[in-house]
This record gives sequence, structure tokens and C-alpha cells, in this order.
Amino acid sequence: MFGILGGTFDPIHCGHLVLAEKAREAFQLEKVIVVPAAIPPHKIGEVATEACHRLKMVELAIRGNPWFEVSTVELDREGPSYSIDTIYELRKTFGSSETALIMGFDSLLELYSWKNYRSILAETKIITAFRPGYPILSDDQNWPSFLEDYRSQILKLEAPLLDISSTWLRVELMLGRSVKYLVPDLVIDYINSNGLYRDL
Repeated sequence: MFGILGGTFDPIHCGHLVLAEKAREAFQLEKVIVVPAAIPPHKIGEVATEACHRLKMVELAIRGNPWFEVSTVELDREGPSYSIDTIYELRKTFGSSETALIMGFDSLLELYSWKNYRSILAETKIITAFRPGYPILSDDQNWPSFLEDYRSQILKLEAPLLDISSTWLRVELMLGRSVKYLVPDLVIDYINSNGLYRDL
């Protein structure tokens, strides 16, 4: 089984990387495919940083980790990026029918708003980590109704999570504040060299 970590990564940060690495370790994933989104349907009009920069930052962030690989499948596709299409395309590319979407619990709670979310839940496992401030679902608790029939598809990840927001990081960078230890050094160097997030 391989993992899929998607996102705008504007910018990618250590919270993304810790989530991916702990998911890989906990569920013995063969590989984690990091997929920068071109135009996320729920963020149309919000993504200001060009795809080429976001892709390069991902490449720099995962450099040196043999278990991580970047895919441009969504950047190469025209129009908005839908996860169900990405799942099918990556299965063809990597020749495996077993996949797991890696996401925070806050994203899982919003999954019902994604295109063909029932197909996503039926076709792939979901590795979900619980962010600070969110309740942890246990077997004896009431699950959101849209998840009830798919409990077996949801793998709960127990891991220390860094509650870092890319939105907050962009503001910090705009204000000229340090993001060291929140963003990989190579990514910080790239941001500075290319003058990213100076004027939002």
C-alpha cells in the first residue's frame, strides 16, 4: 500500500512532513506520493503562488527521503483537481490497487464536500491524524453519519502533530518574521531567493 499526501503546499511545512513520515512508519507504506494541487476546487481564487514554485518547494522539502516521491499528476491535468481522479491515475502509474489518502482529521470531517466522496471512501483507505482541538473518535462514539458505513476504511494515526497553518506562515513571511524550524531550511532558502510571500 502506498500513501498519497495532497495539498496546495503554499508553502509546504514540517507539519506536512511529520504527518507523512509518521503515517509511512505506522502503516508500513511502501511509499508516500506527495501531490501538489493545481487548482483545488475548494480554494479556487485563493492560491496565489505559481505551481512551479510550489512544486519546487515540495521537491526540496522531501529531498533525501527515499520513501517520499513527488507527483505532478494534478499539475499536468487541466482544470480543478479532484482526488478521486488522482487516486485512479496514481494506481495506474505505480501499479498498485492499494492506496491510502493521508489527511488531518479536520479534512476528514469535510470529506463529504469533495467530489464523489463515497467513491473515495470505497476505493481507498484514509489515514487520519487528529489535530489539536479536535475530538478523537473511538469505537463507542457516534461518528459523522456520512462516515458510518466506512469505518473499516479509516485508519487512525496516533502521532505528535505540529499545528502549523500555511496561511499563518504566509503572513509571518510577509511580515519578515522567522519560520525556521517550521519550514525546511532548503524551502526557506528558496522562498528568500525567489522573493515569495513578500506581498500578500
